[in-house]
Amino acid sequence: MIPRVLLLATGDTLAHRRNSIATGAELLAGLGEVPVDVRVEDVQAEPSWDTSPATMLALARRARKALAADGFDGVVVTHGVDTVEETAFLTDLFLGPARGGVVFTGATRRLDDPDSNGLANLADALVAAAHPVTRVLGAVVCFDHLLHAARWATLTDVTFSSAPHAPLGRVAGNDVIVTTPPPDRLGPVHDPPETDVALIKTYPGMPTVVLTSVVDAGARGVVLEGTGAGNVPVELFTTIMELTGWDIPVVIASRARPERHDTAALALRVGAIGSRGLAGPHARVALMTALGAGGGVAAARTWFDRL
Repeated sequence: MIPRVLLLATGDTLAHRRNSIATGAELLAGLGEVPVDVRVEDVQAEPSWDTSPATMLALARRARKALAADGFDGVVVTHGVDTVEETAFLTDLFLGPARGGVVFTGATRRLDDPDSNGLANLADALVAAAHPVTRVLGAVVCFDHLLHAARWATLTDVTFSSAPHAPLGRVAGNDVIVTTPPPDRLGPVHDPPETDVALIKTYPGMPTVVLTSVVDAGARGVVLEGTGAGNVPVELFTTIMELTGWDIPVVIASRARPERHDTAALALRVGAIGSRGLAGPHARVALMTALGAGGGVAAARTWFDRL
């Protein structure tokens, strides 16, 4: 039986032409014959550099429904590269045990650029979404023939990386080769994520007002992106203690993506929560999801302990 795949097309760079935007059906036609039965749905979405949490949630829920209720073997989402890692990770959290490949892909050059990699990425994504070996991997990002776990995928210049981890595998023609075990996954999540979560990159000499101002503006949680080991300026420690005392969780991530989970040791002593190796944007999605289920610091700490 030919695998059935749902293609959710959101436009953005992969579909951009000089004077128009290709529909999902036009993208599919540009591939010629494909080894899967594809149904196309065009999704209204903002530019990826400004993708709203509502759009991310809609894509996550549609992907889960496609696998759990609509009988699809896999889902492909064409998405702008700026925020695809956040949407893919939120989708991964919402999938839970749903079986089926959910593959995000995109392009760094528009469709009518002679050097565009968009259609090649889309062809690989369709193969990956339909392949049996990807059905237990959760959501992945497919780019330049490689498959990256949604938890690890990070945009680096014009491609994606899983560093410090290895990619899950690669697409080779009509085959998928998995070379790395996928990370542990939570889920399924059902509650809408909390959208008022701030992400702040720290720097030496950073005044505490940078942190307190986002809370004064309504943030219910904060992710601080520290340095190599996730350390943040000591001047912030008192403020972190105050915020956690007000039941506002503060999560510490690292801009260097360390593989170890026991980072930010000093900040953890004053009540912060470690990101468990998640990059800043991924940690923000995780905190949004944790707070969406209700609760404050204790609930968020329990959630991150399970990651």
